[in-house]
Amino acid sequence: MVLGIDPGTRKCGLAVVERLGAAPLHLGIAPLPAFAEHLATLTRTYPIDRVAIGCGTNAAVIVDAVRATGLPYDLVDERETTLLARTRFFDDHPPRGWRRWIPRGMLLPDRPIDDYAALLIAERYLRLAP
Repeated sequence: MVLGIDPGTRKCGLAVVERLGAAPLHLGIAPLPAFAEHLATLTRTYPIDRVAIGCGTNAAVIVDAVRATGLPYDLVDERETTLLARTRFFDDHPPRGWRRWIPRGMLLPDRPIDDYAALLIAERYLRLAP
């Protein structure tokens, strides 16, 4: 089981994935000051084998918190995950009403999608893992 993390300056996206192609077991967004608490809750709830951390903004802070738990981790390239997360979000939550007529490239999600970016980071790790 893999925990994907999309680190940010104020919040982190989190996604727990059992295997590639499976629906995520958990999607969430944690404020950075509460990240360690969220991480502890997830490790108690799910048997996490590996943590995949996006190697972008604020990754060093997240690496320190994960290292403190003793969980093995890998840094994963997170290029284009925000754009791909938007696409994935709208695949899962198609626009309704008048918004369905607007090209998806012009739509903005109605909530933060850091959790979807974390899901893509976890899936990218699973694709590349030996």
